[in-house]
Amino acid sequence: MVRGRVLPANTSNVVISAVVVTYYTGPVLARCLDALRLQDGVAEIILVNNGNPQGAVEAAIGPQSDGPAIRLISGHGNIGFAAACNLGARAASGDHLLFVNPDAIVPPGGAMKLAIDGASRPHPWLMGAKIIDPDGAEQRGSRRATLTPWRAFVEATSLYKFAPRHPYFRRFNLHGDPCPSEVIPVPVISGACFMTPRKDYWSIGGMDERYFLHVEDVDFCLRFGDAGGTVYFDPSVSVLHFKSSSEVDPIIVDMRKTSSMLRYFKAHFSEPYPAPFLSLVGAVLWAQFGLKSSLRLISRLVAPGRAVFRSPAPAVRRA
Repeated sequence: MVRGRVLPANTSNVVISAVVVTYYTGPVLARCLDALRLQDGVAEIILVNNGNPQGAVEAAIGPQSDGPAIRLISGHGNIGFAAACNLGARAASGDHLLFVNPDAIVPPGGAMKLAIDGASRPHPWLMGAKIIDPDGAEQRGSRRATLTPWRAFVEATSLYKFAPRHPYFRRFNLHGDPCPSEVIPVPVISGACFMTPRKDYWSIGGMDERYFLHVEDVDFCLRFGDAGGTVYFDPSVSVLHFKSSSEVDPIIVDMRKTSSMLRYFKAHFSEPYPAPFLSLVGAVLWAQFGLKSSLRLISRLVAPGRAVFRSPAPAVRRA
């Protein structure tokens, strides 16, 4: 859903490069690419193939008769999400970069609306879309507060339940708060769909490639703000996001997420937070990972045929 599609003169020559990173995405990749082909202002779609079954990407691309050309970057293996985003951004020729998850569907006019709403703001700017579930509800992670070790500790230990309105116990994800009606600055947006001018993206060196999976968008927003940029949330562009579409073992995903979060804390909060507390947060997060993984393994043993606990293909398991 897109509201207010009025094209001002200063965006009439906007050239957008859409960057999509795919890794064992599945059939929804074709829907993602079809939606991007229909976007005003999108001159090219750069598809970075980190790994997929043979022929899957070609099938998703299909005939390229209408819309912007799809440029496939392949053969580099699974280099991680952040590195793949940078690889796609380096190949881009547009003055604006639109990063879209392979399981996200951008509504008609959505790309140009993000560009329009960003054009009236000073550089550097980053515009995040409203990410929604298939039922239309705003998705967890669509807009977020700054991730700190204390906030991670509050989330992991559920301390927010004791005083949900107290500022010290404010949660990381803000989707439970009333959704704003206008574009507003926020500390962190979702990496599932966001736009930024190419020069603004590279002004901080792009994504930090030390993050293999997860938290790279949180880190990017923090560094973007620290460098003088502003991160915005645009509620007028609702992007449908099918979570967990990749055929990757969720235990591996959670392990990567926990590792990335601790790297983020070490990079940005090792000075203001005492080392013992950071160690405590790390222990709590790894304990949380261990508990969730144990429950998943038990569920697979009890009900191995249930799709939600399906075992990944051997190639995915090796990755």
